[in-house]
Amino acid sequence: AFFSKRPNLITARIAQVMSKGGAVVVNFARDVLTGAIKNDPDLEVKRAAELRDTITSLGPFFIKLGQALSIRPDILSPRSMVELQKLCDKVPSFDSKIAFETIEKELGRPVNEIFSEITPEPVAAASLGQVYKATLRETGDIVAVKVQRPNVLETVSLDLHLARELGLFARNFPQLSDRLDAVALLDEFAFRFYQELDYNLECESGNKMKEQMKVLPDVVIPGNFPKYTSRRVHVAEWIDGEKLSQSTADDVGALVNLGVITYLTQLLDFGFFHADPHPGNMMRTTDGKLAILDFGLMTEVTDDQKYGMIEAIAHLLNRDYTEIGQDFINLDFIPKGTDTAPIVPALTKVFDAALAGGGAKSINFQDLAADLAEITFEYPFRIPPYFALVIRAIGVLEGIALVGNPEFAIIDEAYPYIARRLMTDDSPRLKAALRYMVYGREGSFDAEKLIDLLQALEKFSAVKDEGDGSAFKVDGVRGSKDLGTAGDFAGTQQLQAGSPQNNDDEPEGGYSSVMGINLRTETQTERDEKTTREALRFFFSPEGNVFR
Repeated sequence: AFFSKRPNLITARIAQVMSKGGAVVVNFARDVLTGAIKNDPDLEVKRAAELRDTITSLGPFFIKLGQALSIRPDILSPRSMVELQKLCDKVPSFDSKIAFETIEKELGRPVNEIFSEITPEPVAAASLGQVYKATLRETGDIVAVKVQRPNVLETVSLDLHLARELGLFARNFPQLSDRLDAVALLDEFAFRFYQELDYNLECESGNKMKEQMKVLPDVVIPGNFPKYTSRRVHVAEWIDGEKLSQSTADDVGALVNLGVITYLTQLLDFGFFHADPHPGNMMRTTDGKLAILDFGLMTEVTDDQKYGMIEAIAHLLNRDYTEIGQDFINLDFIPKGTDTAPIVPALTKVFDAALAGGGAKSINFQDLAADLAEITFEYPFRIPPYFALVIRAIGVLEGIALVGNPEFAIIDEAYPYIARRLMTDDSPRLKAALRYMVYGREGSFDAEKLIDLLQALEKFSAVKDEGDGSAFKVDGVRGSKDLGTAGDFAGTQQLQAGSPQNNDDEPEGGYSSVMGINLRTETQTERDEKTTREALRFFFSPEGNVFR
């Protein structure tokens, strides 16, 4: 209603977007059609820089979209990614005089009374605010001080209004609106976006996440200082490190695998997860841990949705597409009562391509588009609003992983978490899912599946407690099951598929981790004995009650 009464604002914004973005789109389309961009890498970088500058000039809403695109090596070339990733922490800053005035106004005290030291200029600037490094005068803690940009609420609100109007217009075309309710998705996004603009909520969410993530000792969540936080100023513990997506350390593979477990733990254990994991928010600390920053954009899922996602992942892991149709119904993608049996052949084609690993570049999009078109034409698929942020977060994490491992397949790397959850959760639905994993739909005991589950549980402990960086699916094999190509992650701690390699200066044997316990260099027989003992220990322990 506010903007509807101010048509001049709407007209001016549309004209601004068209004038700034139109030239970039036209230039890019011309270069693609003529083939110039394929033959001239420098031209590609130039166009990416122009796109970055245009996105930056259009404000926070467009910067968020650019950030999501910046970590997709399956869509962009490495050179283009470097340019767009500057949107994560190298957005032009605003005047520090305005920032310090905002701090004094929000906290009610002069800056030099609160901080004994503060950098005169920001150390990083992002879409919604900019960050200063400071020292609290009262405690001596080194902190990150985030100050919100001026007028950001007004700018974001106008862009959200225009996007929503486009969504309402799309409802006039049933072939679009029956499959994707853009308005519902945008309303969910807008609700979370406005929450992100209130730094008091970010402070509360950060403290809640810090408490929950204590279950993962190699994950670092910065502490927050509610006393020095307001709606537009946020003060948190300073974390030293480097962006995970740009780190060349040997343990990046380990941290990405830990990131998969971390986000699944947030989403499926606690139902409260970080929905904005862009490269600027995921760091490798100086001591080799995974740090997650910025808890402004969060989302929650219900127990029913959590169980539905676990069941769907279990079916995908087994490549059992006959059950996926019912999973889509349980997750509100398809209306209840729909017969999904005819959809299975098309789903098989789609998921076989998507699960092979490698992201978008591994998929024949022409074939995939035809298969999806067939599915969406016959069935009323809709993306439920709660799932939009889940897709975005997983897409960002996969994008970071693909930089280090072009064959990364996130579903298979999720298996260790799923195995641990299925074997320790006593809810009736997950007990049924565990029985399905071991006995299948026919009810016949499958020893290979049992071994796969135990190996995955061992892998979960190795990633969680020991920083094991090897991919769980190696050379297309997950456990004892051949699933096609998805290579190992670059790093020093690699999972050896065969016998351990010998070193001329060391006795026969190697390193191993069983259920999170470090073993010394030892023979294969000793490792087998310890593996057996630890498996029996788990089986008869309270934690193994569900599995028994």
